[in-house]
Amino acid sequence: MKKSSDGFLIGRVKSFRYAFKGAFFLITTEHSVITQSLLAVILIISGFLFHITKTEWLFQVLVIGLVLSIEGLNTAVEKLCDFIHSDYHKHIGFIKDIAAGAVTFAALTAVVVILIIYSPYIYEKVI
Repeated sequence: MKKSSDGFLIGRVKSFRYAFKGAFFLITTEHSVITQSLLAVILIISGFLFHITKTEWLFQVLVIGLVLSIEGLNTAVEKLCDFIHSDYHKHIGFIKDIAAGAVTFAALTAVVVILIIYSPYIYEKVI
């Protein structure tokens, strides 16, 4: 909770602390984020093994961040919906489905980008 006596610098430090705390909670408690984080590690290792270009690194890092960010927002929406209405309700289900749909768009975008990046490298190794 922000106090009125907190200065700008102290407020920014506290904000970062809360942000890292939230990221830690996501990575350690949410199975989908754990899975996506492991996939991100595999992609990072693959990037080094295949010596992808700087531009390819940029796109890879962007889609990893995109998927993890949208998944974090999806998790927040789901937790908030569960807090507001713990029993099944069709409107809450609709809201949760929309949030999950946003994750699907991000994940499909990531798959396309990763296929574009790695297909030539894999094709080159196979042929």
